[in-house]
Amino acid sequence: MARAARRLDSRGGHGRVTARPGWGRTSAAGALGVLPVAFLGVFFAWPVVAILRLGFADGGVADTLAAPSTWRLAAFTVAQALAATVVAVLAGFPLAYLLARVRLPGIAVVRTLVLVPFVLPTVVVGLAFRALWPDGGVFGIVAANAFFNVAVVARTVGGLWSQLDRRAEDAARSLGASRRRAFRTVTLPALLPAVSSAAAVVFLFCATSFGVVLMLGGNRYRTLETEIYLRTVNLLDLSGAAALSLVQLAAVIAALAVGAVARRRRESAAGLRTARHSARRPEGGEWAVVAVAGVVLCLLLTPIVALLVRSVSGRDGFTWDGYRALSGSGEDGALTVTGWDAALNSLRTASDATMLALIVGVLAAVTVVVTRRSPRRGARVAGEITDAALMLPLGVSAVTVGFGYLVTLGELPWDLRTSPLLVPFAQALVIIPLVVRLVLPVLRSVDERLRQAAATLGAGPARVWREVDLPLVARSLVAAAAFGYVVALGEFGATSFLARPDAPTLPVAVADLVSRPGELNQLMAYAGCVLLMVVTALVAALIESVRAPHARLGEF
Repeated sequence: MARAARRLDSRGGHGRVTARPGWGRTSAAGALGVLPVAFLGVFFAWPVVAILRLGFADGGVADTLAAPSTWRLAAFTVAQALAATVVAVLAGFPLAYLLARVRLPGIAVVRTLVLVPFVLPTVVVGLAFRALWPDGGVFGIVAANAFFNVAVVARTVGGLWSQLDRRAEDAARSLGASRRRAFRTVTLPALLPAVSSAAAVVFLFCATSFGVVLMLGGNRYRTLETEIYLRTVNLLDLSGAAALSLVQLAAVIAALAVGAVARRRRESAAGLRTARHSARRPEGGEWAVVAVAGVVLCLLLTPIVALLVRSVSGRDGFTWDGYRALSGSGEDGALTVTGWDAALNSLRTASDATMLALIVGVLAAVTVVVTRRSPRRGARVAGEITDAALMLPLGVSAVTVGFGYLVTLGELPWDLRTSPLLVPFAQALVIIPLVVRLVLPVLRSVDERLRQAAATLGAGPARVWREVDLPLVARSLVAAAAFGYVVALGEFGATSFLARPDAPTLPVAVADLVSRPGELNQLMAYAGCVLLMVVTALVAALIESVRAPHARLGEF
């Protein structure tokens, strides 16, 4: 097959023989794209539009938009997201250097530890920072959001940094530039596409943060996301929630636009770089950067250690009561099920959500790749729009989507509002963008000549996928499944709204325990968080184990 590709390329590779497979693949991609579009239409666009329509029908949207309190909420949301983004970028840079340019024993362990905060459930992070700062506040919110997203900066920037050729920087040094000036004039401009792309994604995550703000902000500090939750669930103020959703959606679309432009620039920059690995043992002043990276890593581990210590710290000292209490329902019947039942519910819903997200996400990624390579301009534009639209579920309030489910899904031929699949559907919406972002760049990097050679030798689209694409993207699929699983396991926003009282997930149970008085309930909540954290760490190690040496998995 590879020899056929070379022969095809030597003959030009652009005649009728190769054109027909391309047109056929475009048509096949259109057929495959029906499922992702239908899923997002029914389980995302329809519920969101329905809630917005109800809000406008109730009236008062204009009054909410004109209220000074709305724009104070928006200002605080943007300000804390910007502050957390700046902190995450500054903290992620030395870690990016460590992962991309340093060859030392234990780097693989460091890579896993850096990834753990990103996939930790929001409830776990919220309780971890409450263990450090019981009063929460703005500093706690900013620090927790930055803690979450340092991995995004470190791995996105580090991925491009590892592909930069050291010789350009060495040439600047040989011409008399200091190490700092060589970095500022040579390396930093080359990294800016990755920095801006990572910053846009971090801002998006921080602006829509829910569990962290709810736990650390309380009633004193609220963002658009938590205010939408309050107005929808507690006050049934649909017009106010709709107005706030519009403001949030505008900010999300702006962040997505910046991220899409930056992502294209990063892909172009990566395509122009050599693929040679440039890691080596640090020299001279490089050890200072390694030391800073070590400090950042210790800071990332501090909340995790605090959570572990808090889970075994009772009023009278060391105790395992919180872990033993997981076999019960908490003090004074705080839960309707046992802690272990809640954990099993989490495992089941996360498995269902991951399977669904993989199917929809992979089909969406294949559709985007094929349409963006189409000779037809309309198909390429459709691919670009689809690529951007797939990120929207990350930025729309999970509460809006969850409440929209209750309003709309009863109109389907089968009523899903009481189905155990309702929570997996909501969790899959959060996972699908991550699956696409992990799989899409790898699919795009597959040499088109291999597909053309397989098609020329008589392979149909399904066999081309099985024989060419699947072996090359297998690692990314495993990583996407692992990422999706831990994200679904810790999803809190939509799940807190949709989970049935008799079948809560573990994050929902932890939030219920935290809100109830009693030392045993608090210990049990921390013990549940430790369980979630252990599973997360194991999955993060799995992701690193399937990662090829010196290679990235998708955008990570």
